[in-house]
Amino acid sequence: MTEKTLQIKGMSCGHCSARVEKVLNAIDGVNAKVDLESNSAKLILSKEISDEALKTAVDNIGYEVVGVK
Repeated sequence: MTEKTLQIKGMSCGHCSARVEKVLNAIDGVNAKVDLESNSAKLILSKEISDEALKTAVDNIGYEVVGVK
């Protein structure tokens, strides 16, 4: 199990954060919880997933990952 935190730019409401959470959780091996207040998503990964794959999934729905920890 690996934990990552994504900093996400562009979310402004509950619908935005729900959309980001849904697309991240659709990736096999990802359990995501998005926090609108901190503009971040905490991920628990059950298998290796590249930062680029996570960024692409978020970018494709109109938001921007500005950092990965």
